Amino acid sequence: MIKGRRSVRSYTDEPVPVELVRKVIEAGTWAPSGHNGQQWRFTVFTGSEKEGLTDFFHSKLQERLKEMGSKSTGSSLNSCRIMQEAPVLVMIWNAGGIEELFMKRKLSNARKLGHMVELQGVSAAIQNMLLMAYSLGLGSLWINNIYFAIEALENYLDKPWELVAAVSLGWPSEKEKNKAAPKKMSVDEVSEFL
Repeated sequence: MIKGRRSVRSYTDEPVPVELVRKVIEAGTWAPSGHNGQQWRFTVFTGSEKEGLTDFFHSKLQERLKEMGSKSTGSSLNSCRIMQEAPVLVMIWNAGGIEELFMKRKLSNARKLGHMVELQGVSAAIQNMLLMAYSLGLGSLWINNIYFAIEALENYLDKPWELVAAVSLGWPSEKEKNKAAPKKMSVDEVSEFL
């Protein structure tokens, strides 16, 4: 199953049953987390709510583009297109002790390490979600380009947590179903055995 999963960037317009979305999120909740902290939180967008969110994100990217030029937005406009096209968009949060970060306090090394542990747990949840989506026949994409407008999105969504990533979900287009596997480095290329 792991080798078959792909990052899907094009979807059909067929709706995704809420039961499948719930299974994807449940898989996320079974990820490991430091001290079983389970810091992940999920906000699911579909329909007009998703349209409002992605329109807002697009407008903020356009503002940044005008102010700072095309290099300032990376591939985020394409990611926004994918978010708009996908029937389901899940915003993924870290609900750990993030108030210190928002208050811009100087963080101790221990707090910085604790934050890293929280992010690792949330990332493990995202990986579980992607694998479950694939096992259900859904396509998914882990989207980090939200960072080009992260503060605006956090203000728009108005949650007391740290926004970490977005995951798009939907039925893959025909083009995506036939997509070849990306080239991956071998175990020998990425490992050393001592």
